[in-house]
Amino acid sequence: VQLVESGGGTVQAGGSLRLSCAASGYTYSSYSMAWFRQAPGKEREGVASIDSDGSTSYADSVKGRFTISQDGAKNTRYLQMNSLKPEDTAMYYCAVDLGKMSSVQALRNDHGMDYWGKGTLVTISS
Repeated sequence: VQLVESGGGTVQAGGSLRLSCAASGYTYSSYSMAWFRQAPGKEREGVASIDSDGSTSYADSVKGRFTISQDGAKNTRYLQMNSLKPEDTAMYYCAVDLGKMSSVQALRNDHGMDYWGKGTLVTISS
């Protein structure tokens, strides 16, 4: 299993970015996947998740601003981030659970995820 994130960068507050998580080695749509982020000096937190039924979950801090989606043909899941704030600055990781976690469970259970990408850095300037 391999996960590769891309799409990070530096944008001004109020701007948008779309992160991608390209998966290989498994049928990604059959399992839950989540985006996590970790800012310097802070704990890792779940941002958004999607499960095999297509159900999604979001952290309260990003609801209404971030959207998780997927493209089966490309075996890729995305995180569209709008109205970005300086506090969104962090390293963003995608991770997959090869068990049966729901989107809600995946969002809250980073230690239960089975595979991780190496991350992509998002920096929001004020």
